[in-house]
Amino acid sequence: MFQQQISDTVAAVAVTTPEAVQAATELSVWDLTMRGGFIMIPLALLSILSIYIFVERCMVISRARREDSSFMMRIKDYIHEGEIESARNLCARTDTPYARLISKGISRIGRPMNDVLVTIENTGNMEIARLEKGLPWLATTAAGGPMIGFLGTVIGMVDAFYNLASAGTSANIAVLADGIYAALVTTVAGLIVGIIALFAYNYLVARINKVMNMLEAKTMEFMDLLNEPA
Repeated sequence: MFQQQISDTVAAVAVTTPEAVQAATELSVWDLTMRGGFIMIPLALLSILSIYIFVERCMVISRARREDSSFMMRIKDYIHEGEIESARNLCARTDTPYARLISKGISRIGRPMNDVLVTIENTGNMEIARLEKGLPWLATTAAGGPMIGFLGTVIGMVDAFYNLASAGTSANIAVLADGIYAALVTTVAGLIVGIIALFAYNYLVARINKVMNMLEAKTMEFMDLLNEPA
């Protein structure tokens, strides 16, 4: 008798398991996303905004990192020959952050070296601030995405237990299913959005630091140029 019951149980599992697997495979990513509820809307908006900022900043930083190897040599020749206006025109044509730094420094030639350096450093700070435009949004998404996901988790669990309490004696696992789906999906979505935004933010910060190092090198090169004997 006991062996017969085991056989019947195994047969039932063998029959139902393929159907369960098939049902699981039919659940697409879109279906899971829709089960997340309204919390998925701000997460989707944050992800779109993060992607836009990342792509746009990558393009801006790439242009800022362009470097003309002969630029400083030509600036040196113009300054030693007294062709200040030609040097400023070269900076305007180059149109890069370091060219704008040098142009500002050239406009202060004749003043104390300390004033020239301070002017260049202030211009450099403004250039870096332009490159960092939009990065606070990435940082906010990196921190806020998981928080919004956890909020969806709490709302989903509250909804699940409310439905369970409302069902009374007829409660079963199906009553909890929608709330648990929303809770888990929003948690996963929030973590994914936050992790991607965090990596994107750190990547852009690293690239901006390289631009900053280049600006510092150009500044020192220009100051050495002014200190050279004519």
